Amino acid sequence: MGSKFFLYFMALSISLSLGAAVWQSARYAALKREAQALVERQEEWIENNKRLITDIAVLSSSARIEDFAKENLRLEKKEPEEVLQVIIKNE
Repeated sequence: MGSKFFLYFMALSISLSLGAAVWQSARYAALKREAQALVERQEEWIENNKRLITDIAVLSSSARIEDFAKENLRLEKKEPEEVLQVIIKNE
């Protein structure tokens, strides 16, 4: 009776060990896919940020702002000799 119990115990132990290994392997594969998806998402964010930084640099350039002021606001840049400065002194 003792040897049958031992054989059943060993068969059950081996089955459970193999099942646990398969479960762990599947869990590892799922986590690996999730990590890869996060890396790809991070790379997309980095590329998007690079594009946004480039757009900001282009849109904030002084030449673009000057062109916008001339075309849309009908403003013109004045030369320094055309500017009148009023200085008020506190006495």
